[in-house]
Parts: sequence; structure tokens; C-alpha cells
Amino acid sequence: MVDVAPLRPQLLVPMRLAIALTVVVVSLAACSGSESAKSAGEDGGTLVISVGGDPDLLFPALSSTTSAQIVENLVYDPLAEIGDSLSTVGDAGFKPRLAKSWTWAPDSLSIAFHLDSAARWHDGVPVRAVDVKSTYRVYTDTASGSPFTVTLASIDSVTTPDSMTAVFWFKKRSPLQFFDAVYNMSILPDHLLKGTTGAALRTSSLSRTPVGTGRFKFVSWTPGSSIQLVADTSNYLGRPHLDRVIMTIAPDFNTALTRLVGGEADILEQIPAASLPDIAKDSTLNRTLDPGLDYNFVQFNLKDPKQPSRPHKLFGDRALRRALSEAVDRSSIVKNVYDSLAFLAIGPTVRAYPTTDTTIAPIPYSVDHAKHELDSMGWKDSNGDGVRDHKGVPLEFTLEVPGSSKARVRMAVLIQEQLKQVGVKMNIDQLDFPAFVAKENSRSFDAVFGGWHVEASPGSIRQTWGSAGSAKGGTNYGSYSNPVFDAEVDSALSAQTLAERRTHFTSAYRIIDDDAPAIWFAEPKRIMAVNRRIDTGKLRADIWWANLADWKIPADKRIARDASAASPKR
Repeated sequence: MVDVAPLRPQLLVPMRLAIALTVVVVSLAACSGSESAKSAGEDGGTLVISVGGDPDLLFPALSSTTSAQIVENLVYDPLAEIGDSLSTVGDAGFKPRLAKSWTWAPDSLSIAFHLDSAARWHDGVPVRAVDVKSTYRVYTDTASGSPFTVTLASIDSVTTPDSMTAVFWFKKRSPLQFFDAVYNMSILPDHLLKGTTGAALRTSSLSRTPVGTGRFKFVSWTPGSSIQLVADTSNYLGRPHLDRVIMTIAPDFNTALTRLVGGEADILEQIPAASLPDIAKDSTLNRTLDPGLDYNFVQFNLKDPKQPSRPHKLFGDRALRRALSEAVDRSSIVKNVYDSLAFLAIGPTVRAYPTTDTTIAPIPYSVDHAKHELDSMGWKDSNGDGVRDHKGVPLEFTLEVPGSSKARVRMAVLIQEQLKQVGVKMNIDQLDFPAFVAKENSRSFDAVFGGWHVEASPGSIRQTWGSAGSAKGGTNYGSYSNPVFDAEVDSALSAQTLAERRTHFTSAYRIIDDDAPAIWFAEPKRIMAVNRRIDTGKLRADIWWANLADWKIPADKRIARDASAASPKR
């Protein structure tokens, strides 16, 4: 059940389940950067991460895949890092990163971030406030096409009163001001942007060879093969315990599993139910099962792929989308594919959010009612070929599916069979991951089996399903737009109490469920197999690699590849 998806925002960004990829990683041990610097005897080892596809690019403001996010989170730093509690209200629990401290204005309409004077870019240039201001410009410039522009809408501007202070000014007070300022922006090097703007950023040198301030430095990227990072031994937060991180590309799940069992990789995420008995028998592996922040769905394109100014010939019709939703037995499909290892998705959200009302009832499964509705809309089988048609147009479409996700491929086949029973012909186009991402980004599809790995705050829904995210560069690939939905989301994110936020989000989820821009399927649990040679600590719920710089491989458990990475140089 390897599930690779354009993840962000968790960041998909993004999903993107979120996205939703096969990952192979290594150990954890929570210790601070200062402790890391003092414990050279504990340092060493190579972590191998096997991912289901190449990153789209390695520029944080523009990338939309999980494999890209892993690299970016290790190479770049935010101003502050969210804590393990994932509290998003105020600054409680946030830990200093590039900003060693911050000061709120008396009226709470601005926050001054005071940069760490020891912070350096990996090319040795000191970090300065202009880097923060330049980063904000890139993320919010509509010409750049950043999928994160929507998530920064509450910020009015960024000023630099001196070289070590960046002040964020907000349009209004809200509980998420601090979160908005630090969570989705990795600070970029102004001196390497060299005035590059707009579409040119996608082809700039930084999009392929990132230069950050993180505790790992980028070394190389061989497309279709691997990405390599090494420890920044002089990092301002202390060197990481590991010497090296290698990401290997493994689009085929069986290849990834073979690498794990054979010791070529250390961790595999999203183990399918069928493989769990074998994992349990392997004395070299531990298994973890945790709540996840992922959900997947069949997303309809509401616009004509060839003429976006027009509605899609099928999915521009809300009534038709609802009928198709009624014709699919989501519960049986999710049970068949995941067994007990996933919840039935309740909409564009996850149960981990306290703002999610788990009693929301989606469009019910009813084959008879779906047939009745299709008949009433004029979709009938006029020639007896088993496929309904209307005014000469057959009720036929193609679902794009990432081949690297066994779960989604299996679900697609089951959906195909169920829709056939009501006279709908659904073709399945199984794509390699880069081609799947290209289809999403270009919106050249009828429907996609997408997925999101969401961020710590439900606010990313503005980016993935809100009207603003349907614009060019956004990640609302199906172009769903409903101003009432947008208003409810905005009200939820501005609410001062949890009860108010929950009320508005519940209303928003009911609106989008009724509009049926997608059929929501599974909310998978996070299942990982970890080699026992790895010392692991607590994995953060939103991104399991968050504390990777503090992971350890004990000296007596290291193998040949660990020795080959010894003593990396700055």
C-alpha cells in the first residue's frame, strides 16, 4: 500500500497525502542541537530513505510533492519550528530556528523576529533580514505561482528595521498569526535568488541544487535514482548525529519492500495489510502504527481540460457528480483495500484535528437512487452497449492513478466495477509519479485519484479546496469554487474559540460534501516498519522526519555504508 502523492501543503502543504509515498528512513533520538554538538561519539551513520518518485523540484516555495518536502525540511529552516504538541494557537510550543527570539507588538498586529547571528547559509554567507523579506516576496508573488500564497493571506507585509530583524505585519489579529508566519515558509537565500522572479524560479539553479541553513547540506540529485545530503558539521544549531541521508527512488512497492527486508533501507512507511504478517516475523524490524494526517479521494475536474474557461462536459454538473458519489460503496472499497488500517474519510479533513466533526454524514451509498438520478438527467443507454449516453455524449471518463500507490490502484479497479453496474464507463490510466504530478499541475485530466498529507492546521484547505487555490499555481486542481464554503473556512480560521472554529468548519465540510467535487475515500493510519538497529524517538504527527537531525544509529549497530560516510566536510 505504497501511497505516493503530491503532498503538500504540508504541506500538502499539501498531502501533497498529501498526499502518500513509500519512504525508507532511519532512527530518531530526541536531543537538542547543542547536545548534538557535544556528543561527537554518538555521531555517524547513513540514513536511506526510499521514496516513490522524484521531487517535482527542490524549491520550497513552488514544490508540491512529499519527496521534495523531505529534502527541503532537512536543507532549509523556518524562522521557528512547531513543537511536538502541534499547537497552532499563538506561539506556545514553537521552538527557535533562524529566529532566536521574537517580540509581539502591544496591539498584536506585528511580530518582530530577531535572527540568530550565528546562522549561515551552506555557502558561508551570513543570514540577514533581507533573506526573510525576499522569501516573503517569492512566496506571495502571484507571478511565481506558489501554491502557498493562499496560506499567507493574513500577512500584510514584511519590513526590515535592521539587518537582523524582520517584522511581520498582519491585516488583523487571529489565533493563527504566528503559525501563518513561520509554518509554511522556508527562508531562502536572497543573494542566490539574484533578482530571479516569476516563472524563472522554476528553472533557477536553486530549484535543482538548494542552498539552505539546515543541519544537512545538499550534495546531489540524480533523477530517477537518488538524492544525497550530508551533515553540516558547523551548523549554528549543532551538527546532526547522522553523517549522511540518501533518498533512493523506488516507484515499485515490491522493490521498496525488498530493500527494507534486505537491509538496504531502514524504514518503510505505509505497509499494506497483506505484508504485515511477514514484517512481524522479521526479527530485524519493528512496526509502528500511529494516527495519520493523510486522506485520499477521487477528484473531479470541474473545468474542461482543453478549454478551462468552460465547465467540464460531465463534471461541471453538480447533480451528476452527486449521482456518481451515490453509486460508489466507499465503505466496502476502503475495507477491502486497507482492512482495519484506515478510517473512512469524512471529507477534506482528518480526525486528528479537534475541529473535525466525525459525525458529518457524506452523500449516502444508494445504487437505486443513483440510477434514478441519472435517468432523470437524461443519461440512458440508448444503444444497448451498457454505457449511458446523453445527446450523443457517452457517460465515460478517465481516472488518472499514480502507479506507485498500490492502494489507489486497487481502489480504482473496484470503483470501475461499481460504476459499470450503473452504466458508467470509467477508464483507468496508471501513470508513473512524475507523469501523474504533471497531469495534476496542468489540470489536463477528467479525474485524478489524489491524496493529501495535511499540515498541523486545517487552514491548508484554503489552498487545496478553496477558490483561491483554483488559480494558476494553486493546488485546487479540480477548480472547485464556492464562495459560501470559502466564507465558512475564513470564519473558522478567524474564530477565537475552538467551539466557534469547529462550528464553522463543520458547516464548510457539509457544503463541500454536498457539492461533491470529489469522492472521499480513505484516511490511512501511518504504518511504518523500522530496522531494529535504529534508535527511534517520537515521530511528529504531521511530518515524521521533523526531528531527523537528532536520530541516531549506535556505533555497535552500524554497517558498511555507515563507515563510508564518516567525517563529512563542510
